[in-house]
Amino acid sequence: MTTALLIIDIQHALCFGDDAAFGIESVIDKVNALSTRARAVASPVILVQHEEDEGPLQFGSDGWALAAGLVIADEDLRLRKRTPNSFHGTDLHRLLKERGVSHVVVCGLQTEFCVDTTVRQALPLGYDVTLAADAHSTTDGALLAEQVVAHHNRTLRWMTSYGPRMEVKPAGEVTFDA
Repeated sequence: MTTALLIIDIQHALCFGDDAAFGIESVIDKVNALSTRARAVASPVILVQHEEDEGPLQFGSDGWALAAGLVIADEDLRLRKRTPNSFHGTDLHRLLKERGVSHVVVCGLQTEFCVDTTVRQALPLGYDVTLAADAHSTTDGALLAEQVVAHHNRTLRWMTSYGPRMEVKPAGEVTFDA
């Protein structure tokens, strides 16, 4: 089984200022630890960036850029997306299949949007999925960010009816194989 790391939307506009995700420094540290372990065994690392026609995530803007502090390597793959689903309208499925990937580790931002939607799409496409429980976050909304993260960690682990394996575990327990 080949495992890939999907780092979703760790972008400047979502990590700094008034709209910074909850606990973002810790999340970036855990994402960096994940990517270091993935690269050490030549597992693909895919940096996903959300973009919009205007606003802080406009393509090429400072807000759209990957966040300072996120470790990036030359061999990392980059993927631009325009919806919460990292697979929709992108080459993600093709990139994973070309590399023989059957398992994805998901981390990043925003928990209830892009992280959730990408996990829910990966499963019916046949990928085993590991959600790094402490390496995703969001901002306060109808619920506090901590509640959103806890809710998704609890509910996504039960997404077992598709056939592929779904697990939620701390980033420090995630392993990679190439």
